[in-house]
Amino acid sequence: MSMLGGGYGPQVMRSLRRDSSVTKERLTPGTVPRIARYARPYRRQIVAFLLLVIVDAMIVIANPLLLKSIIDEGIMPRQAGVVVMLSLVIAGLALVDAGLSLVQRWFSSRIGEGLIYDLRTEVFDHVQRMPVAFFMRAQTGALVSRLNSDVIGAQRAITSTLSTIVSNVVSLIMVLGAMLVLSWQVTLIALVLLPVFVFPARWVGRRMSKLTREQMQLDAEMSSVMTERFNVAGAMVAKLYGRPADEAAHFGERAGRVRDLGIVVGMYGTVFRVALGLVAALATALVYGVGGVFVIDGAFEVGTLVALAAMLMRLYGPLTSLSNVHVDVMTALVSFDRVFEVLDLKPMVAERPGARPVPEGPVTIEFDDVRFRYPAAEEVSLASLESVARPDTGPSQEVLSGVSFTARPGELVALVGHSGAGKTTITSLVSRLYDVTGGAVLVNGLDVRELTLASLHETVGVVMQDAHLYHDTIGANLRYARPGAGDEEIWEALRAAQIADLVEALPDGLDTVVGDRGYRLSGGEKQRIALARLLLKAPRVVVLDEATAHLDSESEAAVQRALKTALAGRTSLVIAHRLSTIREADTILVIHDGRVVERGRHDDLLAAGGAYAELYRTQFEHQR
Repeated sequence: MSMLGGGYGPQVMRSLRRDSSVTKERLTPGTVPRIARYARPYRRQIVAFLLLVIVDAMIVIANPLLLKSIIDEGIMPRQAGVVVMLSLVIAGLALVDAGLSLVQRWFSSRIGEGLIYDLRTEVFDHVQRMPVAFFMRAQTGALVSRLNSDVIGAQRAITSTLSTIVSNVVSLIMVLGAMLVLSWQVTLIALVLLPVFVFPARWVGRRMSKLTREQMQLDAEMSSVMTERFNVAGAMVAKLYGRPADEAAHFGERAGRVRDLGIVVGMYGTVFRVALGLVAALATALVYGVGGVFVIDGAFEVGTLVALAAMLMRLYGPLTSLSNVHVDVMTALVSFDRVFEVLDLKPMVAERPGARPVPEGPVTIEFDDVRFRYPAAEEVSLASLESVARPDTGPSQEVLSGVSFTARPGELVALVGHSGAGKTTITSLVSRLYDVTGGAVLVNGLDVRELTLASLHETVGVVMQDAHLYHDTIGANLRYARPGAGDEEIWEALRAAQIADLVEALPDGLDTVVGDRGYRLSGGEKQRIALARLLLKAPRVVVLDEATAHLDSESEAAVQRALKTALAGRTSLVIAHRLSTIREADTILVIHDGRVVERGRHDDLLAAGGAYAELYRTQFEHQR
């Protein structure tokens, strides 16, 4: 029988496997009071939970004492009534203990799941409000880890760690006190053996901690490989380059390392349990040996000896667990700190107090001497969320310098220029994905920074070069733009986007699942679905970022027909990949190195023989 009775064995094992290096972490000042604020809504449940834990710990000491009474007052003097009565008491305590365990679990679940919900929803909402630059830098897996592993680790600070400490302290005080009362000599002998138990356990624990860290790192690397290879784009690259066998070998190597490490961890765990069992047997033998002599000498009764041996089982577990309590506490606190680290990163693009909605009616977009540089890494991200070192810690170069133009209601303003000229950056400022660093972007004469984000995003509709669709049905992807839209409105948008016939021909129609990132659809079909989503939203300003790039001629023709409907009567900003598609634009802006170097209509710019004419001539020659 193991000395770690009452479930202490697994508890001690988990404690010793914790990463001891966590104690070297520096917590952000104010972390503990902040944790208390999150726990405050559950304070009554926490108090009730801890009281139940204390009562449960007291029952631990009651059973050995009742066992002593059964032997000394019932069996030895042959008092059957006493034996039956005390046996019924033990049975009653067992029922009470079972009931307490159920009620404890209920309180623990209510508190723990409530905290997880509070933290998880707050982090998710906060991350959703971060600027696009944040998502460009942060590793998705690291963000998901904050929402899962760290949030759950933080929750354990209130439930598991706190209850374990309280339970162990109460059990230890009561067991040690009862043993000293029964026989201080045997108790001291039991305590002398404590180092024989604790030090080997701590040594194994350090080894287990190191191996567990390595195991977690290998698991993370293996998960990263699976994530990259199992998405559609990664799987296509592997197949197109004919590398499935190499990928399998690469994964097999990593999985093999995980397997080998798992064997080592398993053996250390077995050695730990065998060693504890051996020490338990030696301690029990010693207690029975010394205590048996005391019984023979008449120092105490047989029941006392049995009670001391039973309490011994409940002495070492709490002692060992409490010896590592600082690691448990710091692990929980660091999890909270990592969650708070994300919550404390302020969004660069935020709604100002007193912001007003975009005025009703047609919309004029004006860029007034706009200057812009991309934010530095420390302004938008956390080093702990990035998987690689950040060499670009200084301020970035200015990518827009003195850009000024006006797009009036019903006008189409086209942006052309070489890659990296700043076209996409200009369109990103309209929907306020970033804030300007100089000048202003105006909507009907109002700075976009003075407008509510909800009204601005409702006003501006965007279709990117690579339209993103969620892994859901066509209908769900379209209703993302307008959740309350009916089927007839959706079909009207599909017809306007020149794709209603195709959707009607699908066996499941609007209930057709488009697959990861919409990969079950062709590029042209995805673009037209994205345009239908835009039309369903019915924005007053349309931004198209090379919406027809990389499409075949037939798909481009269909998208162009859809665009005529999408742009009719709206203020439009279009980044043109093919210059032939913007001949009818009201104004063409030629962007070079973040500046507007030419502006005018197609024919006038061709006649001028400048940068636009050179772009047009170069593209025309490539298309011949």
